[in-house]
Amino acid sequence: ALLTVTGGSSGIGKCIAIECYKQGAFITLVARNEDRLLQAKKEIEKHSINDKQVVLCISVDVSQDYNQVENVIKQAQEKLGPVDMLVNCAGLSLSGKFEDLEVSTFEKLMSVNYLGSVYPSRAVITTMKERRVGRIVFVSSQAGQLGLFGFTAYSSSKFAIRGLAEALQMEVKPYNVYVTVAYPPDTDTPGFAEENKTKPLETRLISETTSVCKPEQVAKQIVKDAIQGNFNSSIGSDGYMLSALTCGMAPVTSITEGLQQVVTMGLFRTIALFYLGSFDSIIRRCMMQRAKSEIADKTD
Repeated sequence: ALLTVTGGSSGIGKCIAIECYKQGAFITLVARNEDRLLQAKKEIEKHSINDKQVVLCISVDVSQDYNQVENVIKQAQEKLGPVDMLVNCAGLSLSGKFEDLEVSTFEKLMSVNYLGSVYPSRAVITTMKERRVGRIVFVSSQAGQLGLFGFTAYSSSKFAIRGLAEALQMEVKPYNVYVTVAYPPDTDTPGFAEENKTKPLETRLISETTSVCKPEQVAKQIVKDAIQGNFNSSIGSDGYMLSALTCGMAPVTSITEGLQQVVTMGLFRTIALFYLGSFDSIIRRCMMQRAKSEIADKTD
């Protein structure tokens, strides 16, 4: 099988590539930084199970020029064959209060997180439909299921991925092509470390109510769900609860999954209200602390 991973030079993307390479896949890694791509290639090749496996690296910005993305993916398919599974993992997170964020931040995140998933998917979908085989994986975020303080730009770009995934699944299902959308929580990646440098206090405190996952754990679950043919991929009990709560009109993989969502919705909604209440409490405390600091500064 041929796997193409965007954002594959680090974090979850690289770990997904490693997980699939261990299962005998041929890999095409797509990312911007050539040095990181070559370093990731060396790491992935350590996990080969036969001498025929190949890791092909392509340096391109998947969010800027569709024609360029289409051309490089076409070249990769000419070398290794048609893509069986595409994993859209290229992404960027920037946080801040709505009125503090530059308008360019909203444009940048929508470009990288949303269009960076549209372009590669558009480049492979025709061949997948013609062959009547294929799976496209979109890596969204729990912030793509629940809007949180400080994530007005990030959440909206990740919510957009869900809309794309649901609509696309309707279009391609008759051609035996399927979609998986993953909602990972905070994950210990270089991108997460960079995000934490400018994260507002409220956002950081809300994030600290849950544990940070290892990228290897997230990657294993995403690959497992994709292979099993699941539309939703969530991590841990919190992730399962959030996916059940926000399932809405999302496709259901099995009758069992649908029944579980119906049965657990009431209980999970009660738990969710508790979580949301605790988030509100965190935000109020931060506002009070800031107000006290401002009064103290004026008094001095």
